[in-house]
Amino acid sequence: MATSELRTVLTGRGLVESPRWHGDRLYFSDWTAGEVIAVDASGDEPEVVARVDSLPLCTAWSPEGRLVLVDSTRGRLLRLEPDGSLVTQADLGRPGWNDIVVDGRGNTYVNGAGFDLMAGEEFRPGSVSLVTPDGSVQRVADDIAFPNGMTVPPDNATLIVADSYRHALIAFDIAGDGTLSNRRTWADLGDGTPDGICCDAEGAVWYADVPNRTCVRVAEGGRELQRVELDRGGFACVLGGEQGTTLFIVAAEWRGFGGDGVPVPPGSGRVLSLEVDVPGAGWP
Repeated sequence: MATSELRTVLTGRGLVESPRWHGDRLYFSDWTAGEVIAVDASGDEPEVVARVDSLPLCTAWSPEGRLVLVDSTRGRLLRLEPDGSLVTQADLGRPGWNDIVVDGRGNTYVNGAGFDLMAGEEFRPGSVSLVTPDGSVQRVADDIAFPNGMTVPPDNATLIVADSYRHALIAFDIAGDGTLSNRRTWADLGDGTPDGICCDAEGAVWYADVPNRTCVRVAEGGRELQRVELDRGGFACVLGGEQGTTLFIVAAEWRGFGGDGVPVPPGSGRVLSLEVDVPGAGWP
């Protein structure tokens, strides 16, 4: 097991989320600033590649190498064009979306809670919707208490969804047309509260955890394989770097909704990294 120390790649950001490794750079979202930012593995030469006034603001990369973004506020799936412009790839039909993953066949999965947490609405379970390459949208899973991160292993056969409120990772079989079936609990996490997730080449899943201030690797069934302690909430993680064995974690101090309405103190958002033994695989 790798024993390298956790290091700080970048600091001074806001509510950081949605880390994605593409090419030779790490991309992540700063929800506070409404920006998608790219940096190299050392945190050098940060570049704002897109600006969208949306909270949440999550991203994914398509098999064709195009960055897609969820404009939650306006209920749109956006695509970043080579000239830097953003075009609408699909109309999601309503606001209130959260995380996104695109599998190796170009199917896009977008999830969302069933209620507006920030507005104090009464709880309703959330769902997952499928956006096919032709832009059509259909709901493919319901009754996920609070859907967060999603990952697809490299065989494109399974969608794994973090259900934060149920403290579990939920799995579905992916059919040839992208629809889902055979719902099951992939891992019961006990008191773990999964947010953003990613999978590795041994079929394990890393999940970031805000209230427990950790990033944890688990096997199917829930057996803990590795734990990284953090000094602030872990919002999401991804494996990348030159060998695919750099675990990038986005973390920030979390103080919840209410009060002045600012859940993350300005400047507390960080990008962290740690070398691990098993490289990433699948999507993201």
